[in-house]
Amino acid sequence: MSAPPALQIREANAHLAAVHRRVAELEARLDAAERTVRAQAERLARHDQQLRAALDELGRAKDCEIAALQEQLLTSEATVHSLQAAVRQRDELIGQLQPRAELLQDICRRRPPLAGLLAALAEAERLGPLPTRDPSHPLPGGLSPRLANSTGEEEDRDRLQPAVFGTTV
Repeated sequence: MSAPPALQIREANAHLAAVHRRVAELEARLDAAERTVRAQAERLARHDQQLRAALDELGRAKDCEIAALQEQLLTSEATVHSLQAAVRQRDELIGQLQPRAELLQDICRRRPPLAGLLAALAEAERLGPLPTRDPSHPLPGGLSPRLANSTGEEEDRDRLQPAVFGTTV
């Protein structure tokens, strides 16, 4: 084989030098890209770690809030049961008091006539008993005492008993 001409050797050396520069340039770019990727990976890892920490904190806060709400629910349920028991007791009391209330309403409806009757009885009591009269003296109006109070069935009695009014409450 024959030796290549010097021009070809120079061109080949220039080409090798250009390839070598290109490889060095690509290696530099590759190193820069790898550093960028590592930096991004580190940032993503830190960001991921921060997000995981925030997510864990949110989970703990959620668990605490759920526990507080469950406790509040239990307290509310106890209050509801207590109030339901109080309502049942009051309903029972109302059931016991209802007949008495109806009786009091009936008494209140009958009060004005009873008050009038009591006033009339008090007036009769104030007047006192009738004086004892002689059967030979007629009462005013021309009636004898026997006829004034007689119902027809008591005509065989000699004298009528005087009426005495009294009140009982």
